[in-house]
Amino acid sequence: MKINNKSKGEIIIYKTKRGPKLDVKMEKQTVWLTQAQIGLLFDVERSVITKHIKNIFENGELKEKSNVQNLHIANSDKPVKFYSLDVVLSVGYRVNSKRATQFRIWATKTLKDHLAQGYTINEKRLLEAREKFSELQNVISFMREKAKHELLAGQEQEILNLLAYYLSSLAILEKYDKDKLALPRAGKTKYKLTYELALEVIKNIKAELVKKKQASDIFGHQSANKLEGILANLWQTFGGNELYKSFEEKAAHLLYLIIKDHPFIDGNKRIASFLFVYFLDKNNFLYRDNGEKKINDNALVALALLTAISDPKDKDTVIKIIVNLLK
Repeated sequence: MKINNKSKGEIIIYKTKRGPKLDVKMEKQTVWLTQAQIGLLFDVERSVITKHIKNIFENGELKEKSNVQNLHIANSDKPVKFYSLDVVLSVGYRVNSKRATQFRIWATKTLKDHLAQGYTINEKRLLEAREKFSELQNVISFMREKAKHELLAGQEQEILNLLAYYLSSLAILEKYDKDKLALPRAGKTKYKLTYELALEVIKNIKAELVKKKQASDIFGHQSANKLEGILANLWQTFGGNELYKSFEEKAAHLLYLIIKDHPFIDGNKRIASFLFVYFLDKNNFLYRDNGEKKINDNALVALALLTAISDPKDKDTVIKIIVNLLK
């Protein structure tokens, strides 16, 4: 028993080694068979099919109006009655024939498979929605707590803006309800930020800041050889696969690790922010389709400060915030 799609709304609904092969109509999201086709399907006389259909409608098992339609067919002057798939199924469970028995075995197995698969899919969707909601709750708690920190004094509005934008991810719950839940596509990294390039960028940044008297001579001096390790970490692999598969993850870890690992004597937050923006720009990831920055300058300041004052145990939360803001 197979169901194979064909063109022009027709399908083959029944196919065995010995036949029969039925070309049936498909309309209103169901298939329609004549009494003659149903009799051929179950290998019984048409009179038997007529009797069962009559009992199905008289017993109120199915409504005749919504399960019967008169259609014109080739080489026929009068319209012919066609019966819905629901009628075919009901007849199949009443008819006493070898082929009908084969049909019942197939139908029962198919229904069980669909129920099992449907449960698995819905369970997975529900789990994803719950995990997303839990993640959002953690982010809210994190931002609420950190907003009280003295370093974030005057940044309250930016914290609220970050939170409001992040909370737009709650739309995933609406998508779940509407059966449209989908994972966002991950961005791909086209431009690799090497250690040498990073040093050149930092050198140019320092020259500009010193000129404006916004940085001292120790700005950008490495306290240890940490920067090279941080950049190499973005492309590290395990079992032949990159640890951070998406561009968003690489960018988030670039900002986080430079701020938290303090590879420089002075200027870690500013250098991390500059390299973050540079990395986004070189990968054509800095702007949205409408021309706005994905993370504007004020938001980046607040994000850098949030990262700086965060507890190491909150790393996953901070990374998720940055990744979602870039989506």
